[in-house]
Amino acid sequence: MEQKTIRTAALAAAAVLAGYWCLQNLAVLLAALRALLSLVSPFLLGCAIAFILNVPMRAVERRLPAGAGGARRPLAFMLTLVLVLGVLALAGLVIVPKLGEAASSVAQQAQRFFIRLPAALAGLEERLPELQTALSGLNVDWQALSGKALELLQELGTSLVNSGMGGVASGVSLVGGVVSGISTFFIGLVFAVYLLLQKEKLGGQARRCLYALLPERAADRVLEVAALSNRTFSSFLSGQCLEAVILGSMFTVSMAVLRMPYAVLVGVLIALTALIPIVGAFIGCAVGALLILLSSPMQALAFIVLFLVLQQVEGNLIYPHVVGSSVGLPSIWVLAAVTVGGKLMGILGMLVFIPLCSVVYALFRRYVRDRLAARNIPAEKLAPPPPEPPPARRAKKAKNAKAAKR
Repeated sequence: MEQKTIRTAALAAAAVLAGYWCLQNLAVLLAALRALLSLVSPFLLGCAIAFILNVPMRAVERRLPAGAGGARRPLAFMLTLVLVLGVLALAGLVIVPKLGEAASSVAQQAQRFFIRLPAALAGLEERLPELQTALSGLNVDWQALSGKALELLQELGTSLVNSGMGGVASGVSLVGGVVSGISTFFIGLVFAVYLLLQKEKLGGQARRCLYALLPERAADRVLEVAALSNRTFSSFLSGQCLEAVILGSMFTVSMAVLRMPYAVLVGVLIALTALIPIVGAFIGCAVGALLILLSSPMQALAFIVLFLVLQQVEGNLIYPHVVGSSVGLPSIWVLAAVTVGGKLMGILGMLVFIPLCSVVYALFRRYVRDRLAARNIPAEKLAPPPPEPPPARRAKKAKNAKAAKR
């Protein structure tokens, strides 16, 4: 007991000293963490790519014939890679030309606006005598104004020449960042390929390491949490993709039936942005409404009404059955997870925090259930209180109670 007490006190003292050192050298600690994160970022990216590709890869591998033997896994990986790249290429082929058409339409609308602007101003000047008087009485020295503009242009050119070396340095830094990003992606992709092709072997090695380093009960708990996390994240990813495809198809078909412009482009954009939970579809709606507004304001208004109707159908019927049931997280916690994840990590946080909160919610729910079972709490104490009756029914009930007492 004395040795155990001494060991506990020594560990507590070491923890206090370590915490004090971290607080005193917080900048050094953060720099070390950033350096470590930069070092392992290709492998983290590879793990993310492997996890995303593993979801369709398992479905493809289950449908391959058993006679493929050892070539079954590489064949499933190649088919999955071709499928994913094909979907991305198809989306690019749909979006890029349509965006070009939209840009051309914007340019034509702007050109028409500037052509009609003088006539509109002339008509406005004829209708407003006060404006004509104000314009005629406006004394502007155009020569001095043009001189000031020339001076500003000369100062701008001088500043650009002086900052030329800084621009070259920033350009070199930008090129270095792009090269570093490309190399990180390819290292992560190679690591993801290795993970996908050797996932059973790597899983067995990780299992042996857990049972060798941790107590058996702790290792069982870690594997249980890992299995729950894998199921939750996989279900969320597949459900979110299916929900995005359904929503994009609904918009494409509805807009085509109503003869709205850019039906395919808006459908694809909404399908891609719908991968962001809750707020993604609204981003696609804003872009689609802006594009349609350039062609017809009334059709843009009709598109917004169509979006609100389809969003209600998707939120009340499709999303709860496709995604909500697979994740098992109540709507209020989905909203909280999206808000916190977006504040901390942006769009990536929105995607990660929903299944992460679902795992925490499932673990905490299981813990509460076990604690209640261990303490033998009666079921009637755990039941929610009955709803309060309306005032009329409450008054009638009180009157009946008084009559019964008499």
